[in-house]
Amino acid sequence: MEISQRHAEMCAALADLHRLLLLYALADEPQSVTELVQRIGLSQPAVSRHLRIMRESGIVSAERRGKSIYYFVTDQRIVQSMDMLRAILTEQMQEQGSVALGAAQRPVI
Repeated sequence: MEISQRHAEMCAALADLHRLLLLYALADEPQSVTELVQRIGLSQPAVSRHLRIMRESGIVSAERRGKSIYYFVTDQRIVQSMDMLRAILTEQMQEQGSVALGAAQRPVI
């Protein structure tokens, strides 16, 4: 598959608020679906659906630990890229005079 097509697919997989929140929730450590449901506040089927989309795009992977499956970010540069985009957006908001408090910070989940 052409790199531009894969690039577009990865961006499409990240173009959802809930998937961004899941990415940030997984940024520091692997977590199970149950843990993610508690942190994000979505239903288990919704979290599983979002994780499937992210897994198919290569953003997250999963590994079994006993009876649980833990999800983790495949490459921390993905999180760093989202942090960089967040910084760019914050600067744009500052230039437009409409900065929200804490916009530059990762969402607390």
